[in-house]
Parts: sequence; structure tokens; C-alpha cells
Amino acid sequence: MAPPRRGTTLPSMHVRRGEGRPAGRGGGEGEEQSGAERGMEAGEGRPHAHLAALVLARGGSKGIPLKNIKLLAGVPLIGWVLRAASDAGVFHSVWVSTDHDEIEKVAKQFGAQVHRRSPEVSQDSSTSLEAIREFLNHHHEVDIVGNIQATSPCLHPSDLIKVADLIQKEGFDSVFSVVRRHQFRWSEVKKGENKMTEPQNLNPAKRYRRQDWPGELYENGSFYFARRHLIEKGYLQGGKMAYYEMRAEHSVDIDIDIDWPIAEQRVLSFGYFGKEPLKEVKLLVCSIDGCLTNGRIYVTEDQKEMVSYDYRDIVGINLLKKRGIQVRLISERDCSKTLSAMQLGCVAKVSATNKLQVLEDWQKDMGLSWKEVAYLGNEESDVECLKQAGMSGVPADACAVAQKAAGYICKSNGGCGAVREFAEHIFLLLEKVNSARKQMEEVSAAGKEMGGNENSRRGNKELMKKE
Repeated sequence: MAPPRRGTTLPSMHVRRGEGRPAGRGGGEGEEQSGAERGMEAGEGRPHAHLAALVLARGGSKGIPLKNIKLLAGVPLIGWVLRAASDAGVFHSVWVSTDHDEIEKVAKQFGAQVHRRSPEVSQDSSTSLEAIREFLNHHHEVDIVGNIQATSPCLHPSDLIKVADLIQKEGFDSVFSVVRRHQFRWSEVKKGENKMTEPQNLNPAKRYRRQDWPGELYENGSFYFARRHLIEKGYLQGGKMAYYEMRAEHSVDIDIDIDWPIAEQRVLSFGYFGKEPLKEVKLLVCSIDGCLTNGRIYVTEDQKEMVSYDYRDIVGINLLKKRGIQVRLISERDCSKTLSAMQLGCVAKVSATNKLQVLEDWQKDMGLSWKEVAYLGNEESDVECLKQAGMSGVPADACAVAQKAAGYICKSNGGCGAVREFAEHIFLLLEKVNSARKQMEEVSAAGKEMGGNENSRRGNKELMKKE
């Protein structure tokens, strides 16, 4: 489905056929390569033209209120594309154009600069082109704009790196993303019309099998790169043009895929989670006050303390243990009596003045890498632990600095199911790790089989020569 109101297209002067299509179908997070790794840092071969990533994120959304920062698999929707743009390493600057304070806040948390767009280009009728032109009017240093759609959470840095090469190294004026679809089209017959529908791209008498038909290319709206001179003339596509074919599994558009739970499953399967490959979590460390409990302490007349917890969180802890994941608890205050009463059977450290030191000691004692450690915290004292752990989360009501440091923000508050929710998130990512491992094993087995067949053929040839 082509995105609406993106501006007129210039007559094609040069169309690149298939240049952007990734070679092969394999690959995981560990294969992403940044511009820095490819020698494209400033002063190491990168052209002088200023390439800016620009994400348009208006506050008003008729379909889903504040959709651009709604949590998708624990990450604000806009955060997925900002992470990919940042890790690509090919942009001189990464921007979010918005008219909303909360979106600005989230954008800055992900390291983006913010352009406050005017009310004139923030209306329901405003076009993407109008917002991009306004941005360029305020940022004269920008030569090329990579307009990335916030609603494409499965975008990977490798896609952006290849597109930057097409623009900067091969001299294209505009590049846009497409996806290949195998769908037969028929002409529309409106109600009251006295005519029959007609096939548009097939012969019904000789229908193609899917494997015999290359399909057709459709814009998927994931990104539009264009040089300044085109945009100033009122075009996002034109001049020397190229398309970039994205993998179908990476082509997810929340404007279309509005069933959020389904979109979350797609992201967990095909999304980009960072430069480092995921590893299987073997230890979860959970802050007690504000995560396992809601942080409230009730004091009785005889000066005894009481806290409350959610039984769902206890179930979550038990499920983690059954999956072979150790769960350890940590608190800055002495709550040993409370823990004893809860009978969780977890190793715990109370009166911890330095949570990071405790976490490091546990990690070293268990012989784990940081990628195998998960941490759930909610306060400023948890920030360094959240940054260090391979998987990190916070309850929905965690403080702002903790939310900024976390990789996953729960929908549940502390003491109200956040531990159970984070446990489910860990399980989903474990499925992703196991799936990637299985794919690698299948590829390895296929390679060995091909090698064995080749050796067998060589042996037969040698035997025939001897005979």
C-alpha cells in the first residue's frame, strides 16, 4: 500500500533494477555492520554531503493515540527505527520532527535531535513532503534526507547502509524501499456498474505457481531518501532513481498491521535488537522495592513493616526457575524478614549500598557474560545495572532515568505484575535465540551435506579415471 500524500514523482531519468535486494535470505543481529566498521567514519572515505535521518512523528493520530511512542515489545514504536538509524553509522545526524512534548522526550532518550515542527505542517491534511521541506528550511547544513517511517519497526541498519551507498557512492538522487509481493490483481467493479472484473497481471487460463512467478514490486513506505534539490522542487522521488528491495519479513507497517499483539510477535521474530547477538539469559536480578513490590511500606501501631506483592510475579519467578534461569533479588534496605515471610527460595542481597558491585560479583561467580544477565530495576540506583545487563527492564512507573536506561518498559507497574511480564519478555526473546540457533545449525548441516556430496563426486571421478 503506497503511503498517501508524499508528493509528485518526477519522470524517471534512471531506474535501478534490483540493486538494493539483499543477497541471500539468512543472517541475524550479529551480522549487522555499521558504517564505522566499514571505514565510513568522517575523514575515512565518507562523502562530504551531509546525510540526515529524519523521522516524522506527529502527535495527532486518529487511529491509535500517540501511536509513535506506544510500546511495541517493550520499546516505544519510534525507538525501533531510531536504534537502527543510529547503529547504521552512515548518518551525520539523526532527527525527529514532532509537535508533541512526549514524543520529543522519547526521541531524545534514543539519542535523536528534535526539530519542533510548526502547527502549519502538523495538521491531519499535512503531507510528509511539507514537513520535510520545513525541516530543510531550518537546517541548511543538510544535503540529503533519509525520511524513515516510524511505523516500520523491523528496519535493520544493513538496509540503511546499503541505501546510503546508493546515494553517496553511486550518485543516485533518490532511493525508496519496496517489497516483493506475489498477489494477483483484478480490476475493481463498483456497485451498479454493468461490467465484469478483468485480470490485471495474470492469465486465468495459465495461472503461475508461486515459485515460477517473480511477483511484483510495491512501495512499502519504510523509507524515502532524496537530495535537497529534489525536495525543494516538491519531489521525494525523481532524477536518477533507484529502489531498494527489503526482505518481506522486515517489511512491517503498523499503519496496516494495526493488530498490536501480532505486530509485537513480528518484531520479536524479525526486529533489530542491537549490534550484539542475543544470548540465552541465565540470571535475572530483580530489585525488590518498586519491582517485586509496589514500593509502599505499611507500618503498624507496634512499628512492624508490611509490604504487598502480586501473586502473578511469584508465578513468573517460578516459571523462570523451571526454565533453568536463576532469579536473585536485591534491595538497598534491610528487608530480610519480608523475604523470609515470602518464602521465594531466591538468593538475595539486602542493605546493598552498591548494586552494581553486587551484580558484578554474581556475574563473575556464575561465570556468565553480561549478555546472559537480565536486570529489572526502577530507581536511579539501578541505572548502572540496567546499562550493564544484556537484557534490562523497568516497571511502567519507574523513574525517568531508569526508563531511559532500560531496553524494555513494562506495561505493568511495580508490584502489579511487572516481574511476570518481564519474564514473558525473556521467554519470547529466548524463542528468538533458539530459532536463530536452529537456523544456523540447518545452514551448517546443509553446508556439510553439500561438501560431502562434492567430495563424493570427486571420489567417483577419481575412481572412474583409475578404471
